[in-house]
Amino acid sequence: MDTLGDLVARERRSDDPALLVPGDSAREFDYHRFCTTAWKTGNYLRRLGVRASEERPSDDAADPSGATVAIVPARAPEAVLALLGTALLGARVRFAPPRDVPARVLVAPGDRIGEYDLPPGGQRIAFREEADDPAVSWFGESVWSENPAFPPTPVSPGAPALTDGDRDHSHAALLAAAETVAEEWNLEPGDAVAVRASLADPRAVVAGVLAPLLAGAAILLPDGRSTGAFAVVADGDDAPEDDALSPTEVAL
Repeated sequence: MDTLGDLVARERRSDDPALLVPGDSAREFDYHRFCTTAWKTGNYLRRLGVRASEERPSDDAADPSGATVAIVPARAPEAVLALLGTALLGARVRFAPPRDVPARVLVAPGDRIGEYDLPPGGQRIAFREEADDPAVSWFGESVWSENPAFPPTPVSPGAPALTDGDRDHSHAALLAAAETVAEEWNLEPGDAVAVRASLADPRAVVAGVLAPLLAGAAILLPDGRSTGAFAVVADGDDAPEDDALSPTEVAL
């Protein structure tokens, strides 16, 4: 694999579980539905003006906002799908953005989306709760109606896919780090990795999202009772899984 978009390539579609949400089976995904929904998400983000950084028009060369999608981290499928949809376009994701968001699109829970300011032309997409503002799109409805096929879109492995505001991480670097975690855990289809650390840390994204997808395993967004075979957990926190690591243990 060369880019994050390869994680949702057509040939990866299967009936194996890709994303688990205990207690909410309607929001769970096998690899077939997960890949298709990631493509739809990418198509919708493209319509909102998200583009690869190298596609910035010359009169906008100093403004990276069109190449950035900001996501308020939450244990929700929409946050993961927005990450993959953005990656398919060759744009970058920033989890846990500042209140003044330098991004083309903000993806956030509906009850928090009004806390952020976007540049002129910025678009907002709400999930979990619908927002009161009619200008805010609803993730489920907007993505559901999109084309379920994604056109070929060249993306360089060296292009930035994830940023924390201080440092960009390329597709190649993220996949290499994810491969290391997947090999350390010996992940395989049928395994589930519980995400118990915030996706604000790119290393948590690597271990909790990218590593299981790379191995054909499942991402688990746990409730209070569910457990996975493995977990990524914040420093100092306990996890019910026997095999857990913190983001600080991920080399990135």
